[in-house]
Amino acid sequence: MNSETGNILGGVLAGGLSRRMGGRDKSLVLLNDKTLISHVIARLETQVSTIVINANGNPERFDNSGYPVICDIIEGFAGPLAGIHALLDHARRSNPEISHVATVAADTPFFPDNFVANSLKSISVIDNSDPTIVLAKSSQNNHPVFGLWPVTLLESLETFLKSGETRKVMAFVQMHPYRFEEFPFYEFDGCKVDPFFNINNPDDLGEAQSIIVGKSMGGYANHASGRDIK
Repeated sequence: MNSETGNILGGVLAGGLSRRMGGRDKSLVLLNDKTLISHVIARLETQVSTIVINANGNPERFDNSGYPVICDIIEGFAGPLAGIHALLDHARRSNPEISHVATVAADTPFFPDNFVANSLKSISVIDNSDPTIVLAKSSQNNHPVFGLWPVTLLESLETFLKSGETRKVMAFVQMHPYRFEEFPFYEFDGCKVDPFFNINNPDDLGEAQSIIVGKSMGGYANHASGRDIK
């Protein structure tokens, strides 16, 4: 854990339905003999003070992670916002010193190892007393599931979700001060790749495996990434 981020809770969003992975739980699919969520946790552990997994269904399937599992409070599989809401609620209840929750997706095993630090720096340069949401971006691609969320937005998010008008992440975000923090593409074997490459289907899993093999052979400097963007 990172002692410099003692007031940041890391939240792994693992509540998706995994339809394109044949109904299997994506986060438990093996990549290089480790589950996807294990890869994600390993990258997040060095960036936050502690970690909580958000997932619905039987929490025992994540027993090997060593971290607590919380389910959505808002029922009906309301998408990522419901998971973010559950994590903000947990942060509020568990430790009043926690100021933000950093959320990451359980199917994105190569996200930047400076995601939280750079997001925090992004806030520090804003002259704004209102709580600001920071979301990740790479080139022209926005990644709103990767965010730094002020705990003070808990009540606002709960009201938004219970209204039932929409469950789109950006619809809520745009109601508050927010900004995008840009992360560069990685270079891999002569191609530019998106660090937020996520694994949705068996083909994506094969691409991710190829990247890990390339990394182990020294072909990818100190980072791993994802999909070839052309």
